[in-house]
Amino acid sequence: CFGWVSSTDTKRDSGQALSIKQMIDYMKSKHGVDAGRVFVTGLSAGGAMTAAMLATYPEVFAGGAIIAGLPYASAATIPEAFDRMRGHGGPTAKELQLRLRNASTHKGPWPTLSLWQGSADRTVVPSNANAIVDQWRNIHGIDVSPSRVENIGRHQRRVWTDAHGV
Repeated sequence: CFGWVSSTDTKRDSGQALSIKQMIDYMKSKHGVDAGRVFVTGLSAGGAMTAAMLATYPEVFAGGAIIAGLPYASAATIPEAFDRMRGHGGPTAKELQLRLRNASTHKGPWPTLSLWQGSADRTVVPSNANAIVDQWRNIHGIDVSPSRVENIGRHQRRVWTDAHGV
């Protein structure tokens, strides 16, 4: 599991976030990877670390998929982490947005997100996906409500787009 709770590990140029960034830099230089085609994904603790990577190094990624993850910097201790996973307490949407904006000095376009969350997940409850949307929608300039809702079999897909349809 990644150390997605400790601010030392989820801060730009520090801890595990820096280590992952260094691995990406190595792969890009060693294998000629197109920098515009770098994506990150993770499940559960990896999903929370994906949120941390997208927040702290947005210029590195074209996008990322957070699967059953949590918003960036939503917990600072292990007990808080378990509370957040269960949907208890947590920072407001405004506070989450502020934490995202303060994670880097990035001024360019932000990575595209794909969120995957099971509706019956009892480990990382579905309200975490809503909190991730709340954290990122302001930085992408999107509305609170999805641009469209699609039913695919028994599953629902909600899509948010900006004014340009991105």
